[in-house]
Amino acid sequence: MLINSTAEKLAPINNICLMILAGTAATAVLVYTKSILMPFVIALFISMVASTLAEKMKHKWHVPHTLGLIISFVTFLTLVVASVVFISNSIESFVAGADTYADRLNDSLDWVLGHARKYGVNINAQFALETAAKLPIFNFVKSLGGMLMSMITNLMLITLFVIFIFMGKAAEDKPSLVGNIQEQMAFYLLVKIFVSFLAAVCTWIILATLKTELASMLAVLTFVLNFIPNIGPFIATTLPLPVLFLQYGFDWRMILALCLLTTVHFVIGNILETKWLGKGMDLDPIIVLACLIFWALVWGVMGALLAVPLTAIIKMIFEKNETTRPLANLLAGKYSFK
Repeated sequence: MLINSTAEKLAPINNICLMILAGTAATAVLVYTKSILMPFVIALFISMVASTLAEKMKHKWHVPHTLGLIISFVTFLTLVVASVVFISNSIESFVAGADTYADRLNDSLDWVLGHARKYGVNINAQFALETAAKLPIFNFVKSLGGMLMSMITNLMLITLFVIFIFMGKAAEDKPSLVGNIQEQMAFYLLVKIFVSFLAAVCTWIILATLKTELASMLAVLTFVLNFIPNIGPFIATTLPLPVLFLQYGFDWRMILALCLLTTVHFVIGNILETKWLGKGMDLDPIIVLACLIFWALVWGVMGALLAVPLTAIIKMIFEKNETTRPLANLLAGKYSFK
């Protein structure tokens, strides 16, 4: 009896230790299999969205399911290639006008230093110019170009995975958990794609109206960044400001762009997206931020983009098991371990 009682008391501790070990091992697997597993996960999400769109086309327009899958996937490939072309052209124009941007940066610094002196703030002009010259702008542009080449390389692998996933969808009956995951993920991704596209279009209209350079690239980056919760829309809002400052200086265009972009992201993120997604993935905001940091460390930028759907899938799986259900409650912000 004493042995049984001791075993029952130690069972929760054993479960926690096993979950910690399992989590550590899973993280190691995610890191070391990144080059293969990440394209597979992306292909899985694409297949979910494509299947949902194919079903809608089948019910509304009587399009055969296989043809609907092909149309959805080709549309996705077209959008990705168009985005890559937009960003590549913008990078080329940025590199071509490097000297012009350097001169504008020096002029802007002189303007800032001049106004600082008027208010009694003395800044070493030489130090400021040397610091500005060392800014890793071109390194960022080069890394962005490298990321585009990596995306194109991975696109072939993603396409191969998508084809095999489509070929494996011969059976219509799905387990309840798999069907539930696919339904929720497809709905979330479709809404996210639409609101991100809407934010990108509005951003492009605002910046193009103000005749902002690199407007196309900034719009595409807005679309991508909108998938990163909380932080992404903030970065997308402030990203055009340095370009506008270099182009026009600190004038009404910069202030107007900031006000309009803030309004766009507020309306889309806090009104439209909240209305369409409702409770969303049922994840606590603090947990979302923590998971965002975790997935960014594990899979980089792409991990940050996929942080919410990946965490939501893990939560759904945890909910189906009695042992891991407290972790699902934690992810949902219920903080109850009973």
